Amino acid sequence: MLSRSINVPRLDLSLPSWHFPSFRSRKIPNGFLPLKDLSRSKAPLDGTTWFMSSINDTFEAGEAEYLRFPSYQSEGRLFCLAGISTRNGTLNSYALIHPEKLPPGSRFLPGITFVSESHYGYDNICHGLFAMMPFAAWHYRKGCMKPARWVLYQRGELRKEISNWVTNIIELTFGEKMTVEKFQGAGEVNYKSSCFEEAVVFRHNEGKMLKEKKIQVYEMLRCKSREYCKIQERNGTENLVKMTLLLRNGSRSFKDEAGVINVFQKECAKVKGCQLKVSQSENLTFCDQVKLMSETDILASPHGAQLTNLFFMDKNSSVMEFFPKGWKDLAGPGQAVFQWISAYSGMRHVGTWHDPKGDKCPYNDKSLCMTFYKNRQIGIDENFISNWTSKVLKEEMARKLHTLKIKRKPERKCKCS
Repeated sequence: MLSRSINVPRLDLSLPSWHFPSFRSRKIPNGFLPLKDLSRSKAPLDGTTWFMSSINDTFEAGEAEYLRFPSYQSEGRLFCLAGISTRNGTLNSYALIHPEKLPPGSRFLPGITFVSESHYGYDNICHGLFAMMPFAAWHYRKGCMKPARWVLYQRGELRKEISNWVTNIIELTFGEKMTVEKFQGAGEVNYKSSCFEEAVVFRHNEGKMLKEKKIQVYEMLRCKSREYCKIQERNGTENLVKMTLLLRNGSRSFKDEAGVINVFQKECAKVKGCQLKVSQSENLTFCDQVKLMSETDILASPHGAQLTNLFFMDKNSSVMEFFPKGWKDLAGPGQAVFQWISAYSGMRHVGTWHDPKGDKCPYNDKSLCMTFYKNRQIGIDENFISNWTSKVLKEEMARKLHTLKIKRKPERKCKCS
């Protein structure tokens, strides 16, 4: 229960008051409001989003938009949540309340709390990474600030779990155990809401973060991951190109794995200094994945979450991506997600191959056709893939030979180590 001896939390003085225009035009709510505003359901990601829709974001140049409480823009009020529903975000609510007027049945949680709202899930490692990126960026630029806890929402609904892969990334980046708040006991007679001494809310994932800012974060994540997994840096004088064919089971796997492996083996054998490794993503631990990628110059893999590991490679490494039939015309811009990660982490995404063959969609509705094709297996065009692989190998070997002429700079110590 709330103790009335609490000191008033400090205001955020890191930015001048003129930097926060958002609250000038909107009245700050006093009572609890729905966390999920269904009036914005047709465009849930536009503007302020349907999550805490009464409040506008704060912007810092080049960074993801955010909310911070208490601060000038919140007029010194604390952020409070009564949000424990995992199925209906409209049953969850929030309020901004002065510390001396906290409601009966509120629990005061000290320290800083990171609150994440994601339109997508935290179980998928790619989606989870995008949701955590702005928090890692905050940690990077705010004196390596660490949270006391994390509160996770997906479309306004509480989530109590996050993928092990993302948990590993967070824990090695922040250097401490990730505590996901589950609000145990909330909803009982004497515990109706939680109020936070300090809170930072990100609700647009990477949002408006500029490329150079993302590159900083990915460099930190790569450095921290290699440090945690005790990966030794490769010898900068080796005249080798290491190619990894990263396979997956089930959806979007290759129909003829042996045939695909044979193509890569033949092309690798034609290039002096080429080494091919074939691996199955499902069989690797987190550190196995980091080690494999740190030893990879060319990564070839079907579209899927396993490609998220690409940022563990050395910068300027190459990525080849494969898709089933139907994706090129139906999947929309989201299919370029690993092209984005490649660009933001300093890799070279050297193209995609979309399988042109397969069953015809039996539906007229494009959305149903995408569902039909989404998890199909991927065929093989031996001539095309052979020529493509040969071209990428030659380019990578030329790049490697050029790199050998440049004195390798010693690795920097990881940010926030």
